[in-house]
Amino acid sequence: MPSSSPIPASPLTTPAALPGHPFVAYREAALYVEDVALSDLASTYGTPLFVYSKAAMLHAVAAYQRGFAGRDSQICYGMKANPSLGVLQVFANAGCGFDIVSSGELERVLAVGGDAKKVVFSGVGKTPAEMRHALRAGIGCFNVESEAELDVLSRVASELGVTAPVSIRVNPNVDAKTHPYISTGLTANKFGIAHKDVLRIYQHAASLKSLQVIGIDCHIGSQITDCTPYLDAMDRVLDLVDAVEAAGIALQHIDFGGGLGISYQGDTPPQADDLWQQLLAKIDARGHGRKKIMVEPGRSLVGNAGVCVAEVLYTKPGEEKNFCIIDAAMNDLPRPSLYQAFHAIVPVVTHDRTTVVYDVVGPVCESGDWIGRDRALGVAAGDFVAVLSAGAYCMSMSSNYNTRGRAAEVLIDGSTVHLIRSRETVQDQLRLDRLVPAQVSQGNAMN
Repeated sequence: MPSSSPIPASPLTTPAALPGHPFVAYREAALYVEDVALSDLASTYGTPLFVYSKAAMLHAVAAYQRGFAGRDSQICYGMKANPSLGVLQVFANAGCGFDIVSSGELERVLAVGGDAKKVVFSGVGKTPAEMRHALRAGIGCFNVESEAELDVLSRVASELGVTAPVSIRVNPNVDAKTHPYISTGLTANKFGIAHKDVLRIYQHAASLKSLQVIGIDCHIGSQITDCTPYLDAMDRVLDLVDAVEAAGIALQHIDFGGGLGISYQGDTPPQADDLWQQLLAKIDARGHGRKKIMVEPGRSLVGNAGVCVAEVLYTKPGEEKNFCIIDAAMNDLPRPSLYQAFHAIVPVVTHDRTTVVYDVVGPVCESGDWIGRDRALGVAAGDFVAVLSAGAYCMSMSSNYNTRGRAAEVLIDGSTVHLIRSRETVQDQLRLDRLVPAQVSQGNAMN
């Protein structure tokens, strides 16, 4: 199967884009991503299949770039949202840096030729080995989340004979009004340094000879659809900037994290450029307009760029519920099961069929294996459906539960299709398993 191939664009009528998905549109009865019919992709590559629009990603990045026009700034893609190499290439080529949370993610950045100096390393549990790896690669900044981490990083940097650039992640105790699992800016969350401790921690960091304090960092959560939490958090962060600099510690940058939401179910989050006009006005008014601004968007860059195509296996009527059983499951699309999240589900080809209200479920042996509740669909076995807004926190959180192989991924660029991840086989999964040697007796094995 070729890794890249052109598929002719449809000559049919003007596309009818889906709300919130400008590069996903129906052309008469068939659903397209850019200029490629999803039904053709499903037939060629099989299902479940993740399909990403390059144009959608660049469209999302452009909103941030407009918001920061004329400013000293750095957009660091929060790659935990989707770390596929083909996706990282798009953002690296667009000039983005990367926000990483593991040594493995750093390897992915380096594998696509990303600039280590544009990498920030976040996360509450960095190991000494990960610190060494990042220091040797020459990353731009560590976002440090505890006093203990500062001390370990200082020791590791000293052992290597280098200076580690650091930013302190502060916890402003601002409620992002999002799902509790993805809220990160409250004192009950594990992330960052409590507001009351920030100045002391900065003074401690400045006293450590193997560290260089260069910034301040804040991230309050994910899937935020209102400007108010951002504005509240910015006020608190700027108060801390004033206090830290009054103590004689200069800060080169303000890193305001990510978290901007997308439209899953008619949500109306602010546009990135509109949001940053408001935030930059506040920064300017407080006298910090010359500082470098860094952000770490993830979901807002890839979420609505991706769809997951699945085949309808069976429709199953029931006394209380009707079920549409598809070949994508909670291991492919974990957000509904994990967060009770909503993803729109639409037919890949529309048919003149009676509409039935279904729970859309997968084949995994769990009652929690559902993709959508109470969805009106006119589908039959053998049809394909598209699960929308699947570009973020789907493939990146997928698993092999029930020994299911992870899906293939393709990147669409106009009418060209790039296979960016092959479908995982059972042999791929068994590769690292080991059988106990047959000659080892039970008695010997217990000694």
